[in-house]
Amino acid sequence: MDDAGIFKIRDDLALIQTVDFFTPIVNAPFEFGQIAAANALSDVYAMGGIPLTAMNIVGFPIKKLKKEILKEILRGGLDKLNEAEVCLVGGHSVDDEELKYGLSVTGTVHPDRVIANSGARAGDRLILTKPIGTGIIATAIKGKTASREAEKKIVDSMSALNKDASEVMQEIGVHACTDVTGFGLIGHLTEMLRGSEGGFLITASQIPHFKEALQYAAMGLVPAGCYANKNFYQPRVEIKGNPDIDFANLLYDPQTSGGLLIAVEEKKADPLLESLLTKGIDAATIIGEVIHSPKDKIVVHYNSC
Repeated sequence: MDDAGIFKIRDDLALIQTVDFFTPIVNAPFEFGQIAAANALSDVYAMGGIPLTAMNIVGFPIKKLKKEILKEILRGGLDKLNEAEVCLVGGHSVDDEELKYGLSVTGTVHPDRVIANSGARAGDRLILTKPIGTGIIATAIKGKTASREAEKKIVDSMSALNKDASEVMQEIGVHACTDVTGFGLIGHLTEMLRGSEGGFLITASQIPHFKEALQYAAMGLVPAGCYANKNFYQPRVEIKGNPDIDFANLLYDPQTSGGLLIAVEEKKADPLLESLLTKGIDAATIIGEVIHSPKDKIVVHYNSC
């Protein structure tokens, strides 16, 4: 299944439609709004599209929380939409016991230039554009254990748009792309594996991650979604070397507004990486490659992480 819905209008134009919302993962309402908006826009960017319009989706406990909190959340979302040059055209809210916020987003793409999450070819290099570990750190925030520095790191990462990364990969040309979100890195690698040639070889030490996430994982601050992802996707994974248990948790850690995971032919990998770094996407790293065999398996090679 692709990251968003595609509806072809004519030979040279298709709509991309997506929707996403969730409960707060950080304490500041404005930052929560920014993250939710960046996350909702990401599916359009992952498919090589241009987001044009968005609509707010709000569940808010009006009798429990001050309206100022809602205003700050919506202000954060609008701030990120303005950065993306996306027009907010409306929305809908309901009185809900649990606070939720997100957006539905509509974008456009040429039907021949849609970038699906399948189509990776043997020999391709796999590039990840953001660090992983946000779910574990968010769990530490909820447990009032995370440092301010760690919280700032994931807020900066999650609120960063995938716009520049998307533009760069479109210019260079890639075989497949997805954004890393709730299924974790391994889950989204599995999604990319379907319809692709061969299998994936991932070098654990090359994967960008938040160092603090390893510390908190060692303390047992691992979200339930991580274990759910591991139970579901682990049969597709083959381990080489001596795995670090805490780092293994990072591979299944559910992400929010994560980076793009891109499959690109070998000769374009270095130019793509250089362009991403030039755009200030400093975490961008080649984390592995597409291999002929074992087919339909994700081989994770562990050495020192």
